Amino acid sequence: VQLQACGGGLVQAGGSLRLSCAASGRTFSSVGMGWFRQAPGKEREFVATINWSGRTTAYADSVKGRFTISRDNAKNTVYLQMSSLKPEDTAVYYCAAGDELGISTNLRRYVYWGQGTQVTVSS
Repeated sequence: VQLQACGGGLVQAGGSLRLSCAASGRTFSSVGMGWFRQAPGKEREFVATINWSGRTTAYADSVKGRFTISRDNAKNTVYLQMSSLKPEDTAVYYCAAGDELGISTNLRRYVYWGQGTQVTVSS
C-alpha cells in the first residue's frame, strides 16, 4: 500500500499550487482522506479532510477559504488546491488515508501516510 504525494514546489506569496496524492496497492474509495503539514520545528498539523464520497469536507481555520480538498475515486486520488498562499503555509505536506468512511481532523485516525511533498512560499 502506497500513497504518493506530488505537486509541491516554490511559489510566491499569493500564488497557487495543486497537490495530488495517488494511492496504489488498494482502493481508498471507502475511507476518508486527509492532508496534514509539518513546518520545521513544529508538530504535524491538520489541514483538510474529505469523506469517502467527497461530499463532506473540513478545513483548519488557517486555510479555510483558501484551500480546497477533493477526490476522484475512479483514479484513487485526492487533491489539495491551494490558493492565496502565504509564507506561513511553508511546510512538508502529507496525505493520509483514514480508517473509516468519514472525516477526521485527528492524525491518529489515519492509517496510511504518504512520503510528503515540500511547499515553500516566498514573501
